[in-house]
Amino acid sequence: VSVNISTEKGIPKHPVPEITLDARGIAGDAHAGNWHRQVSVLSRELIDGFQQQMDRTVGNGEFAENITTGGLDLRTVGLMDRLRIGQAELEVTQIGKECHGDACAIFREVGKCVMPKEGIFCKVLKGGAVQAGDSIEHLPRPLKMFIVTASDRASVGTYEDRSGPAVETLFTEFFADKRWHPAIRRQIVPDEISTITGALESFVAENGDIAVITGGTGIGPRDVTPEAVHAFCEKTIPGIMEAIRVRYGAGKPNALLSRSVAGVKGTMLVYAIPGSVRAAREYMEEILKTMEHAILMLHRVDAH
Repeated sequence: VSVNISTEKGIPKHPVPEITLDARGIAGDAHAGNWHRQVSVLSRELIDGFQQQMDRTVGNGEFAENITTGGLDLRTVGLMDRLRIGQAELEVTQIGKECHGDACAIFREVGKCVMPKEGIFCKVLKGGAVQAGDSIEHLPRPLKMFIVTASDRASVGTYEDRSGPAVETLFTEFFADKRWHPAIRRQIVPDEISTITGALESFVAENGDIAVITGGTGIGPRDVTPEAVHAFCEKTIPGIMEAIRVRYGAGKPNALLSRSVAGVKGTMLVYAIPGSVRAAREYMEEILKTMEHAILMLHRVDAH
């Protein structure tokens, strides 16, 4: 790697023999601070491609990146992955950024920049010294998703679970073109509070990120999923489900009978949604709109 710093924003950074990372970022660098973009990373391969396209030599740090890598395909790096360099460890908090146009030195000169699309931005998890020439290691972090179908009949095999696979398909399609590493698994449990909470407790112990429970959100005598979620979660997120009920209840009044809930346990999001395939799809289409932002918020990444 090449390590680069500047004392002002909006100008190229210059290579230095060594940098020191701490809780605020890189000591002496203009972008250090208590925020989620303390350290910027860009690959030499992407710079070389830009160089050929623009017929202009571009040095390390000219795109204002703190760390210029070589031999690592940064396009495989996802959000919340780790990068280990020298003594330090970074967490990826953002990919790409808003172009600042004329506030950026290289944009003023050539009218283009690769950082808005390709830049990797990180916060420091572990400080330490990083020297020019140190190796960099990419540690992918799986985004763990857990789909629980709560159904007495499906749990004993007398009814085919269709909502669980439908939710899995929606997850897969949504994250297909996004910079995460989704890892999805499914489970079927009976409509029992203790069984539902037990499944959730097991998943949170595995550092799960997202749990979706389908079924058991109605007003029938065996519909106990909301009670299980309230018993399990530390916080509730009422706005999401209220908005969905209002949206679909306007045309289908029976949709207002749903007791769907959303909440948080530690850093895990929990959603309880209806068990019909159609309703599960409708709910997930709305839930997915805020899911990425909610994940980052739970991990103290202020990406507003």
